[in-house]
Amino acid sequence: MLNATKLSVVLLSTGLLVGCASKSDVTALQTQIDGLKAEQASIKSTAEEALSAAQSAEAKASSAESAARRAAAASEEVNAKLDRMFKKSMMK
Repeated sequence: MLNATKLSVVLLSTGLLVGCASKSDVTALQTQIDGLKAEQASIKSTAEEALSAAQSAEAKASSAESAARRAAAASEEVNAKLDRMFKKSMMK
């Protein structure tokens, strides 16, 4: 009976020590998880900013392409007029 009591006390104290260590481990893991969540939110924010910048750049590139097409068309029109004027002056 005395051995059983001693064994119970040893097992109970060991169980309490292991339980406390496990709780501190869980607390440490929760802290790491919270840190990772904050880092993930920061990464998501950065990715959204990059996406917004890329979409803005795409819109500007499209606008520039359209302007270049209009300039090329105007250039062709001016060249055609100059050719007609040159031909007309050569005919005189």
